[in-house]
Formats: sequence, structure tokens, C-alpha cells
Amino acid sequence: MRKPTGSARRSARRPDRKRQPVLKKGSRAPAAKPSARKNGGAGRPVEARPAPAKAARVAERRMVGAEADMAATGSRGKYVYCIIEATDPLRFGPIGIGADPSDVYTVHYRNLAAVVSDAPLEVLDSTRENVLAHERVNETVMREHTVIPMSFGTIFKTREDIVELLRSAAEAFGDVLNKMQNKLEFGLKVLWDRDMAIREVEGDDEDIGRLKKEISGQKGPTYFARMQYGRLVDAALQTRSERYVAHILDQLRDVSVASRINKPIGDKMIMNAAFLISREKETAFDARVKSIAGRFDKLTFKYTGPWPPYNFVNIRLKLERA
Repeated sequence: MRKPTGSARRSARRPDRKRQPVLKKGSRAPAAKPSARKNGGAGRPVEARPAPAKAARVAERRMVGAEADMAATGSRGKYVYCIIEATDPLRFGPIGIGADPSDVYTVHYRNLAAVVSDAPLEVLDSTRENVLAHERVNETVMREHTVIPMSFGTIFKTREDIVELLRSAAEAFGDVLNKMQNKLEFGLKVLWDRDMAIREVEGDDEDIGRLKKEISGQKGPTYFARMQYGRLVDAALQTRSERYVAHILDQLRDVSVASRINKPIGDKMIMNAAFLISREKETAFDARVKSIAGRFDKLTFKYTGPWPPYNFVNIRLKLERA
């Protein structure tokens, strides 16, 4: 069922509340999930690749070696949420992972800091509660800091291991933080009523309309006619959806730094994109999305954010076993 038309609205994420879907033209939409996929706009994701120094390999082996100890009763490790630039110790309160939210604080090496909490040294289940806690911490920190979000479930055995990671990858982390300075991510999903779109192409395309009438009027086998009809409809829908997406991307290009197109989910979604936005352009981007949504009453817009730049930062730690 098509949602009511009107201006698109988004809701800012509140780390102290359970995440709710963010916007459909006037309502809320499912929160975006971190995903890195095909590049649909300017620039590739910034990659932080720690140098293969001996010290780095030591820290990485310790991280992987932690897997062997995860069954040990009472073992505690350090769960890492993100990397920021900070010289003074910081505390963010009891907002971390755990049935009783754990205290979140920083571990430092020079001007770099890992945002962490104490956690059991075990493989964490990606339950809704755990994933929301991971995101809640990142969103709390990003209010005042540029963040490099770490993957869910990143656990080190000791504080010293984290310091070694920061030391060995200091140059790479610093480069990414510099490029992501004062930038935020927003998600935009666009959906349509596929049945309505099919009816429209049947009316607009003479060949499709003719085949439709032939199939409905034939009494004998219609297999080949139906095959041809299906191919023509799919091609027409693809062309039409690509035209919508190209127009939307073009309208958002001057208010965004970069965009990435991810794979649509289901047959109703025609666009699944992430946009990297400078903080000073947030209001302009917000207004532009609302303007576009108001012009396309046959489409449903789901707009989420702000997020840490999940789609635009690719942290690759080369893990080696001892």
C-alpha cells in the first residue's frame, strides 16, 4: 500500500533509545545497516591498512589468539567500538554491550584513542540488543568526534594489545580520520509499487501492451508469448528504475561528498544508497531529500541518519595466527 505523499522527514538517532525505523515520506523507516558494496558515486571507501610491521603482527596474533581462550570461564577482554582522535582520557558512561550496559572509555596511544568497554572474552552473538549497543556507542561518540567505526564483535585480550594496534597503525588511522573529519553518513532507500509500475509500462509500451492482450485472448498454449512478455516487462522496469535512481543521485550530488549504491533488498526497492555528507551541508542535504520526495508521489522514501561513515571506511586488519 502506497504511503501518503508529503515531505520526507528523518529522525536523528538517539543512543539512549532502541533504534526505530526512520522515515518514509512522513513516517519512519528501517535503520540502515553497515554495508560496503558497489561504488555508486564519488570516491572509493577510505581504507585503513595497518602496516605489516612485526609489532603489528604481534598485536594481531594476540587478537586472533584470543579465540582460543574464549571458552575460559571468567576471562575478560576489551571490546573495541571505534577509533577517534583524542589525547585526554574520556568516559562515555554505562552504554556499552552487556545485559547491564558496561562503562565505555578510551585507551590511548599518543593522539589516537580506541573507544572500548570490558567484555567477556567470548564470541558475541549478533543479537538485536548487542548490535544496537554497538551502534549506540558509535553514535554517542560521533556527536563530538570523527569516528572510524570498527566491525561488530572486535575484541582484544588486553589493553596492551589495543595500544599496540594503535601504535602500529597510527599512520593509517590518522589518514582516515583526516579524510573523514566532520563527515556523516546518511542512508536513502527508495521503493515503488511494482504492480503499479507494471501497469504503467503496459500502457506506455506498445509491444508489451499488445502481448498482454494476445495472452489474455489466446485459448491455446501461451508459454512463448508469456516468456517474451516477461523479458520485455523486466527490461522496461529496469530502465524506468534506473532513470529514477539517476535523477535522484544527480539531484543530491552537489550536497554530498560521495555516494555508494548498495544492492536493493526485495523487488519493491529500486535504490539503496549511502551518502557521505559534510556536517555543514547536513541541513541542505536534508532539505533536498524532502524536496525530491515531494515530487515523486509514486515512490516511497526511507531516509536514515546520521550514522558513522560505515560505507565509506574499510578497516582491514591482516590477522595472523602464531
